[in-house]
Amino acid sequence: MKKKLNELAATAICGNDISSSCLYVSALAIVYAGQFAWISLLIVSVVLFLFRKIYGEVVGALPLNGGAYNALLNTTKKSTASFAASLTVLSYMATAVISASEAIKYVHSLWSVIPVIYATIFLLLLFMGLVILGIGESSKVAIAIFIFHLSSLVILCLFSIYFLFNNGFETLIANFKSPVEGGIMSALFFGFAAAMLGISGFESSANYVEEQQKGVFPKTLKNMWIIVTVFNPLLAFLALAIIPLSTIDANEETLLSFMGNLTGGNILLFIVSVDAALVLSGAVLTSYVGVGGLIERMALDRILPKELLKKNKRGSSYLIFILFFLLSLSVLLITEGNLKALAGVYTIAFLGVMALFGIGNLLLKFKRERLPRPERASYPAVILAITGIILALIGNVTLNPDYLAIFLEYLVPTLLVVGFMLYRTLILKGVLLFLDYITPSNKEFFNTTKRKLNIAIRKINSQEFVFFTRGDNVAGINKVLQYISENEDTRRIKIVHVIDKGEKLPDSLVHDIHVLDRAYPNIVIEFIEEPGAFGPNKIDELSERWKIPVNFMFIGSPGDKFPYKLHELGEVRLII
Repeated sequence: MKKKLNELAATAICGNDISSSCLYVSALAIVYAGQFAWISLLIVSVVLFLFRKIYGEVVGALPLNGGAYNALLNTTKKSTASFAASLTVLSYMATAVISASEAIKYVHSLWSVIPVIYATIFLLLLFMGLVILGIGESSKVAIAIFIFHLSSLVILCLFSIYFLFNNGFETLIANFKSPVEGGIMSALFFGFAAAMLGISGFESSANYVEEQQKGVFPKTLKNMWIIVTVFNPLLAFLALAIIPLSTIDANEETLLSFMGNLTGGNILLFIVSVDAALVLSGAVLTSYVGVGGLIERMALDRILPKELLKKNKRGSSYLIFILFFLLSLSVLLITEGNLKALAGVYTIAFLGVMALFGIGNLLLKFKRERLPRPERASYPAVILAITGIILALIGNVTLNPDYLAIFLEYLVPTLLVVGFMLYRTLILKGVLLFLDYITPSNKEFFNTTKRKLNIAIRKINSQEFVFFTRGDNVAGINKVLQYISENEDTRRIKIVHVIDKGEKLPDSLVHDIHVLDRAYPNIVIEFIEEPGAFGPNKIDELSERWKIPVNFMFIGSPGDKFPYKLHELGEVRLII
């Protein structure tokens, strides 16, 4: 049985990403909010607190990998979910390249002979190899980085506090008396917008929830929130207490290293620089793990090629990680390490994913009201959280208008690839009609091409779905058929009624299925009476017998008729 991640390991993987934000977000908030930066960072913490329950509710109800993609897949159309997935992949790609490049730049500051671009490629390659070895091995490295990083931050804070009390409060008082450009409200708003980038990584835990032990996921959310709430505002306040504002602006990119040198000399400067390189490398690992869970889920849902699901002896989907490495490498080489070009992709993609997850939560409330969930976020809390994200998005685009154009340059090609996979049957049929219209019928090359296209279309349409019904739930069957008609290329479904000892088939069920068969002439419906008891074992047995993946099987909402929680049934999906 595959070993699952405990609280420390699961937190370390996503925590390295979100905690690495302190390297830049405190200085960034000070640049825009001045002496009120710590307040902007506390407001970010409030928004993140709201998202704890938003994520907890959705993932608790639908405990599958995929994050925003999973939330929207179970509440909207597959095309909408695919858009969220595209944003998530772009966010991970930008995070991996930016973090790897910044990590190497910190090492370069200590050892100038290192070539930045080549070393960045090596770092991306190193972590690709690590995740191919398996998530268990990856988590050990993540834990070591995470503990060293938190220890370094505590040491830096203690040295800064000692420096403050030893040198007086004159700098703090002078900074707080400085005039605020544009007014306090404007400073707080733009400081908040910039500081929202400091919670990148919070969305990652939902993308590998299936690799976590039971009950660990909400703890990872709590731990990440504590880290952001404690360190980001504290470091900003301490920076304002010991460093003049003009000096902070001049050392924006390496503020923590400057603080380390000021308060602890070369030794602390070295520790902070090494820590920065390590934790940014940890953020690269987070990107690999997060994108692995998401892409695997998309391949299972046939949005991406199923060949990506091939696993090595350690159970790792190695082709996904190789593909992600090649994507990140191409972006690094195209941009030539120009991180400003990627900053726009990272900013808009990340905030877009957070907003879509909040929308997914609202849709879950409307469309899955009866679905059991361990906790619930209130409507006002969800709306307030989404509003906070939208305001942050507006603020960032206002501060950097070119971000939107750069983001679209990366988004459009991604959507074209995903769109082709989503509508490949229609596209292949269109190509086939085009060839029929323009090509001569006596040319073997064109006839061979058309035969291959027909074979490809039939192969796509041959995949079957399974729906488990417990009696007369004709509305549920109808919803499944509607979903297949609107979202899937396949046109075959088995409707299965599992009959335990002493049970009797409802009289109306067969009649209702015949009616639905006539209502959906393009879907081949097969009704099966299956003896036995419904449960995980029966699902696995039928999946093996029919060679149908479990994630192509549907049930109604869990309840009296299906006395199982969704996570107990593997990747079985709810009716839409």
